[in-house]
Amino acid sequence: MPRLLCLVALIALYTGAAFAAAPEVVLPPGVQVPAAAIPGPGFDVERATQAYLALLSPAQRARSDAYFEGGYWLALGNALWTLLACYVLIASGATRVLRDWCERRTRRRPLQLLLFAPPFLLLLSLLTLPMDFYAGFIREHQYAMSNQSIDGWFGDYAKALIPLLVLGAPAIMGIYLLLRRGGDRWWLRAAMATFVFMLFLNLITPVFLMPLLNDYRPLPDGPIRAAVMSLARANDIPTDNVVWFNASKQTKRISANVSGLLGTTQVSLNDNLVQQTSLPEIKAVMGHEMGHYVLNHSLRHAVYLSLLFALGFLFVHQAWSGPLAAALTRHGVRDRADPAGAPVLWALFTVFMFAATPVQNRIIYAGEAEADIFGLNAAQEPHGFATAAMRLGAYRKLAPTRLEEWLFYDHPSGRARISASMRWLKEHPQAYRPNRPLH
Repeated sequence: MPRLLCLVALIALYTGAAFAAAPEVVLPPGVQVPAAAIPGPGFDVERATQAYLALLSPAQRARSDAYFEGGYWLALGNALWTLLACYVLIASGATRVLRDWCERRTRRRPLQLLLFAPPFLLLLSLLTLPMDFYAGFIREHQYAMSNQSIDGWFGDYAKALIPLLVLGAPAIMGIYLLLRRGGDRWWLRAAMATFVFMLFLNLITPVFLMPLLNDYRPLPDGPIRAAVMSLARANDIPTDNVVWFNASKQTKRISANVSGLLGTTQVSLNDNLVQQTSLPEIKAVMGHEMGHYVLNHSLRHAVYLSLLFALGFLFVHQAWSGPLAAALTRHGVRDRADPAGAPVLWALFTVFMFAATPVQNRIIYAGEAEADIFGLNAAQEPHGFATAAMRLGAYRKLAPTRLEEWLFYDHPSGRARISASMRWLKEHPQAYRPNRPLH
């Protein structure tokens, strides 16, 4: 393992010279309104959309496309690397040794599983660290998307392990108890438990998880807070907890969210959004995020994703039989409910979720498209929304093919979002106020 960490550090040093030279995709400050996007008698949605897309040069578009398309292969690489890590854990006998150690410490099955889960998750995290480091640090710097130092990245990686270990241990314990006691329908009960777990995460995320990596502070009084609070009141979002957080220490991306349940609701804007965009863009983005909350997308996504997980658990149930079960017996894995086989369960589920990526994308995509329309109606900032979509074009391919968007996109493409904005503007031309400040 020390050799592995040294290799990661050497890769970082080798690629460091390229980081500073990487080009960026940057739009000028303020809302951008191309001449073709100004409503009038001859206003054409497609021409207005193309005028927005032309705000980036061919070189900038090519860079953005390369970054996003590389993500397709990165997803495959992550899946294959995870499978390799799981193979190493099984072939080395590491999880079998860990299981035996836990059984010597206590005879109680739940306690054995609670002892087993954290070391297993830690071992798996260490084995997947090189791929995580490439995807989260090296590649992000190569495309000038990260502001993070190497020690900052490793610090955040270590902090992210805390909720993984704390929440992952009872989750793994629950799965294995269901495997032993749930019979052939364990996979269905596991999906139900997953649904409850997702709701629990929504409840605790803004209070306990998000502050682990960033500092959250109340958004100061001023035009931005006033606009956000006005949108919240108009859409019956029950909170005055509006905060901003220092995402710029890690990334150049703009983002925001409305999160929480049962009194923990919080409206969060990252500092890149606050400091690098205009008020119309912020209103457009926040209208979208509030749409997720008002339309109960967190609950709907929990339902749909739990159903997808049910199919994943069923796949694991069916796959663990015949030759695979016999082979695992030779590696000291007694049966499907033996935690020594946890890497195999993880690997099988990884295979399923990778194959089901388009389905998962479609689930999320539907909610994002609905939130886009909600945001346009709530904020009434079509040019703000189109400009924000272009800023996201720094790391999202703006104009994919239809098949590409269906397979790989969990958000509408930039072109789709700009087109929706221009369609909305065509039906509401009064929303364009040429004498209004756009910064």
